[in-house]
Amino acid sequence: MKYKSPVYNIIAVPIDKVRPNTYNPNAVAPPEMKLLYDSIKADGYTMPIVCYYEKETDEYIIVDGFHRYRIMLEYPDIYKRENGLLPVSVINKPIDQRMASTIRHNRARGNHNVDLMSNIVKELHELGRSDSWISKHLGMDKDEILRLKQITGLAALFKDVNFGKAWRPVTSLEETTPAEYNGEE
Repeated sequence: MKYKSPVYNIIAVPIDKVRPNTYNPNAVAPPEMKLLYDSIKADGYTMPIVCYYEKETDEYIIVDGFHRYRIMLEYPDIYKRENGLLPVSVINKPIDQRMASTIRHNRARGNHNVDLMSNIVKELHELGRSDSWISKHLGMDKDEILRLKQITGLAALFKDVNFGKAWRPVTSLEETTPAEYNGEE
């Protein structure tokens, strides 16, 4: 079967069946939120909200588009004009892939909250994803992943990291030989 992108199957979903995910690290400042409102007021919804459908709860969990969703929640004129329906594109992926998708969408457009990004790296690590997987799927280099891991302060995130031998502190130079002092032993 030929692949068909989800954008070709947009559905109208009542906003009360849509809920945010718990891991989105993206933040939009008030001036940009006002601009997003102005854009949706002038042009309508031109991009769908990307969601995962959760059968057990009959809800659509946002993967991308949280701020477009917020506009409908916070502006009665938009809610009324759209009859409380959001344009939704559905993807069917496991949680780690949805997290990666959220980050890819966001990183292509803007900035992230560092603490929330650290939590994403932590959660992906706890799901068994390696630094290589995180690097490949979230578009991060090794140093960025390391810095985000350091922010969480969890030693478990470093269990697979090989550290080199560190120097040994010496209490006094009199206890060392010249070779030890010069790092030759």
